Amino acid sequence: MRQRIDAVYENGVLRPLEPLKLTDHQRVCVTVESGGQDIWLDLDVVEWAMNESDASISLDDVRSRLSKLSGSLSEFVIAERGDF
Repeated sequence: MRQRIDAVYENGVLRPLEPLKLTDHQRVCVTVESGGQDIWLDLDVVEWAMNESDASISLDDVRSRLSKLSGSLSEFVIAERGDF
């Protein structure tokens, strides 16, 4: 299971800012990256997008189509997905 959490380093210990769904003494692998406000990308999704992308569509085309959406992009995506 992969889970992204924000934590604070204090007195030699990483302290999560939210409760974790882990059992006592459960072993985990931790990757530390400073600056917790960075955008994280799912590498599988990035690889899929690179393989599926259409080079004939320009950034201006994308911006033009996005500008025609009413409401927020997240509302549009939720509506397109249906009931999930």
